[in-house]
Amino acid sequence: MSGSQHRRSTDGRPGAVFTGIGVVAPNGTGTEDWWAATLAGKNGIDTVRSFDARSYPSRLAGEIREFDPGQHLSARIVVETSRMSHFALAATGMALEDAAVDLSRIPEYELGVITANASGGAEFGQRELQKLWRGGPRDVSPYMSIAWFYAATTGQISIGYGMRGPCGVMVSEQAGGLDALGQARRVVRDGTRLVVTGGSDSSLSPAGFVSQLPTGGLTAVTDPARAYLPFDTGASGFVPGEGGAILVLENAGTARDRGVDRPYGELVGYAATFDPRPGSGRPPTLTRCVRAALADARLAPEDVDVVFADGHGTAEMDRREARTLAEVFGPRAVPVTVPKTMTGRLYAGAGALDTAGALLALRDQVVPPTAHVRSPDAAHELDLVVDQPRETALRTAMVIARGYGGFNAVAVVRLTD
Repeated sequence: MSGSQHRRSTDGRPGAVFTGIGVVAPNGTGTEDWWAATLAGKNGIDTVRSFDARSYPSRLAGEIREFDPGQHLSARIVVETSRMSHFALAATGMALEDAAVDLSRIPEYELGVITANASGGAEFGQRELQKLWRGGPRDVSPYMSIAWFYAATTGQISIGYGMRGPCGVMVSEQAGGLDALGQARRVVRDGTRLVVTGGSDSSLSPAGFVSQLPTGGLTAVTDPARAYLPFDTGASGFVPGEGGAILVLENAGTARDRGVDRPYGELVGYAATFDPRPGSGRPPTLTRCVRAALADARLAPEDVDVVFADGHGTAEMDRREARTLAEVFGPRAVPVTVPKTMTGRLYAGAGALDTAGALLALRDQVVPPTAHVRSPDAAHELDLVVDQPRETALRTAMVIARGYGGFNAVAVVRLTD
């Protein structure tokens, strides 16, 4: 190893930098297409078309409609995997191409894969169970045993690219995408040179969709432009979506050794907490999570230039997050944005996609807008970026994600010197 491989972050541990981004989202496939659509406020939310949702109380979703997996994957892999893996595998190819990395020059046991997923291959499992009911076990795909599994994406990436180092999957619903990044940074600090990480989800089949209804968080509004309004006085719930992002995270020294002079940014802070059970009398832990991520990054609140908020879209959850932001940063002290208003909440894909947005915001010195929000609730005391992108000086961004059941995760990314 060269001496620069041991380049350290400010706290003495090896730095972990992002060198590649791949995106498959409801409002754009491909990183730059998605980013341009996000800055333009393009809405990817509409009435569900993949099945007849007219009998459902919620009928909107952020569906990916113009995506042909055969354009990105081999016919064999398309058959063997589910839609959530199609998205992640396509994004992986984009991210590795963006990173311009020659994997053959890195030992296979120094390459890792850590992804996140919340619902598994829901549509694949439903389809094969329907075959079982109609025709019996001989009609069921032999890939049923693997395609539905949460770790299927990690396994396929590992096999396909010969990545035999640390591999795993994080299952913590909406927080999972950030938890995957946090675990990826951990293994990079322990000696792994490159990790493919991020998250994806696709749970918009009838079985997947109906399983989301009991949470009580989905909106019943049928106007795509008025359905998902986090921090708005008209907030009525959220819209589910599918897709996500995959990122390449590398040891900062080895990235520099191979000629990466300007990575997208460094993952300088990460923290995760879990809320106490309802009725326990103990407070939610999001504020503690935000403070812990700042402490891990060795930064003060005033060092953060923009927050990519979780933006649940329900009154109580919005109130909790806004209270945390006001308490940590001060009322209206930092720009806040929720670009997922254009995609819906992508579950395990959300945190990774927001991190991609944060890194691109740092690159271009612009904060993407929160779409559709017309009446921000003044009681939240947020400097919410709405309507148009905001050009401003950016060095550090925070990303917040909360998963159903009490999961909290916070990541801090920062431009490198």
